[in-house]
Amino acid sequence: MGHQPGKSSLNLQTGTAVVFQILLLTHTWTGQSAVKDLPQTITAMVGDDVLLPCLLKPPKDASLMTVEWGKLDLRHKFVHVWHEGQEHGQRNERASLSASKLKHGDASLKLSEVRFSDGGRYRCYFPKDRREYFVELFVGSVSSPEIRLAGLDEASSGVMLDCSSGTWWPEPELLWLDAEGHVLSAGPTETTRGSDGLLAVSSRVTVQKSPNNTITCRIHQKDLKQSRETHVHVPDDFFVVRSSCSVSISFSVLFCCLFLVSASVLVWRQRHLSKKKETTKTIEEQRELMRVEQELLDALKAQMREDLRELEKKLTIQMMAAQNDADEFNKIKDFQEETDTDTETDTDTETETKQNVNKKIKTGLDFKLKEIVMEHNAQLGERKKGYQEIQLDLQKMISGKKENQNQVE
Repeated sequence: MGHQPGKSSLNLQTGTAVVFQILLLTHTWTGQSAVKDLPQTITAMVGDDVLLPCLLKPPKDASLMTVEWGKLDLRHKFVHVWHEGQEHGQRNERASLSASKLKHGDASLKLSEVRFSDGGRYRCYFPKDRREYFVELFVGSVSSPEIRLAGLDEASSGVMLDCSSGTWWPEPELLWLDAEGHVLSAGPTETTRGSDGLLAVSSRVTVQKSPNNTITCRIHQKDLKQSRETHVHVPDDFFVVRSSCSVSISFSVLFCCLFLVSASVLVWRQRHLSKKKETTKTIEEQRELMRVEQELLDALKAQMREDLRELEKKLTIQMMAAQNDADEFNKIKDFQEETDTDTETDTDTETETKQNVNKKIKTGLDFKLKEIVMEHNAQLGERKKGYQEIQLDLQKMISGKKENQNQVE
């Protein structure tokens, strides 16, 4: 088989990593002869950045040394590892070392955005010198209290106030103070633990009317040396003496007034919505009616135009027929005149008879033509009159609908 340099290099790197991890585990937590210093205690608040100190004594360049930061209660122990100028292993993104400070023997670990779970004992270890340093990180949490009105104490004519803290650690002490700073007697303090392990405290106090009526709720944690407080001023009107009967009547009257106001608003709103819907519906119906009327008017106009065309067509045909009759009459007349010229022996009686016949024929044709024209004019006048009446009625109807729509809008 040939030599495979890539594979040999990979095996060498893997072996080096394994040996490095074994050395870390060998040096970690076993150094019976390691030099130990007394642990320092560092206090930090949740969300702050904190520096866990670790300084070589005497100072020397540690940038190329191995530095192991671990936490005793962690499963994998290591929080941060520095080896030969770079970081190794699984690194906590919130933990970091300063390369420039390592050159001066400062291997302090910076933790950003401290969490409550970061609290505990940390170990800074230098395997080469078998020297280790311990740091105790104490993580606290503070928040401002909140005061709210809990109700009225009818028996004492006092006002009941509730005070609750946010999340704290360790457990704080809650105190009620008056305007002069005197501690007020209050109910027992209740403590609750959140899912994150932090604590919240709350308490209730009944206060009486005083010249100032200013009340303070103070939360104090002696180990952290932290205090937060909130002030509230209770108006004098809250301390008015009321009998149980008057209170009941007042609440009843207030409830009735609220009910009536709510009912009135509801009814008004329903009517307003109903009226708005009816108005919208009426407008839509009027628009639809106007559209139908317009279509009907257009159809009537088209029908009238068609009837007029048919009537004119019939009149033209009748006039053409009358003209043909007149032409025939003229032809007959001309023929008779020619006959009269050629036949000079006709008697005066025949001549008179022919003239009478011609006169009757001509009179009949004129009467027929006149009758056709009069009938046509009468029909045309009636149709125009009916068309004008229909158009006038539709225009009045459309104008009335438009006025109604404008009034509604």
